[in-house]
Formats: sequence, C-alpha cells, structure tokens
Amino acid sequence: MLTTDQCRAARALLKWTQKDLSDRTNISQVSIRFFETGKNDMRMNNQRLLRLTFENAGLVFIDENGGGAGVRFAKPEQEKSDE
Repeated sequence: MLTTDQCRAARALLKWTQKDLSDRTNISQVSIRFFETGKNDMRMNNQRLLRLTFENAGLVFIDENGGGAGVRFAKPEQEKSDE
C-alpha cells in the first residue's frame, strides 16, 4: 500500500515535516516516525489515509514494477490536455 521509503520521499517532495503530516492526518508524529524508520507497522487504514493525503496534495505513487516503488508529482492538468 505505502512503503516507508515512499512516505519519506512524499514528505520530502512536499517539504512537509512529520508534524505537518501528523496535523493533516491526525496520526501521531510518533506513529509516523516509527513507521518511517521501520520500528513499527502501521495499520492499513492509516497507510491508506497517508497515501490519500499525499495524493490530494498532488503526488502520484508508483507501485513496484521491477524498478522499485516510487512517488512523483502528478502531471499538471495543462500538460495532460496537450497530449
């Protein structure tokens, strides 16, 4: 659903701190920190909430496809219509 690396990368792209993410999701900073460092598994519902929050902020997640999972900014709407 969401890897620890994707979570850290998504925050970095958005220039969000763990506190920023916590404030937006109501998931504790401690839970986010433990998830990102691999010290604790996060419930699937909370992983979905994190992913949805990032997607609503304009990110797209790339699932494992042989080249590794990733995250990037969504293509701007103007570029989509130019295709």
